[in-house]
Amino acid sequence: MLYLASQSPRRRELLARLGLDFDVLALDVPEQRRPEESAEDYVCRVAHEKALAGLADVDHDQEALVLGADTEVVLDDEVFGKPADAADAMAMLRRLSGREHRVISAVSLVSATRSVQAVSISKVTFAPLPGTLMAAYVAGGEPFGKAGAYAIQGGAEAFVTRLDGSYSGVMGLPLQVTAQLLASFGLGPMAAAGAGTTTTPVEAP
Repeated sequence: MLYLASQSPRRRELLARLGLDFDVLALDVPEQRRPEESAEDYVCRVAHEKALAGLADVDHDQEALVLGADTEVVLDDEVFGKPADAADAMAMLRRLSGREHRVISAVSLVSATRSVQAVSISKVTFAPLPGTLMAAYVAGGEPFGKAGAYAIQGGAEAFVTRLDGSYSGVMGLPLQVTAQLLASFGLGPMAAAGAGTTTTPVEAP
């Protein structure tokens, strides 16, 4: 049985697009960057810890396959998590305005005997954002619960002048690399089609 170790409605929606049946696990995994830890290593570690926590939660299922994911917005090596309040959301948007930032999205897939991981890094450029536009966006509530205080699939799509990478990865689950990981376990559309892969899944530690 496939499990998604995430309560994110966006990840549920994206994973469902691959045509697989899965259950959702409600987990609370700490997300705290360690000193000297790179942004990419941090995101990969959290995704893997979510998957492992999910596997422990369903230890009754010997056939369990658990998918964990983490997505963070990174500017100047600073990780922008979810905003604590409206002021925090405004501060993030002001810093992203008119600049390019990275969105790192890692996916980890674990079973009782195997663990693989892949990461997608996208570059997103925002147009210069007027203060009134940012204030209206924050007042609408969309930034809350979103890394970097924005949802590219929502009103913030109008902020983006350039995206180099994975749109679904910026949403929270890069479908191409996720499909490759699932195919390495014999699941999903890539496995069914016998398609080759362009990214080699890495065995997670």
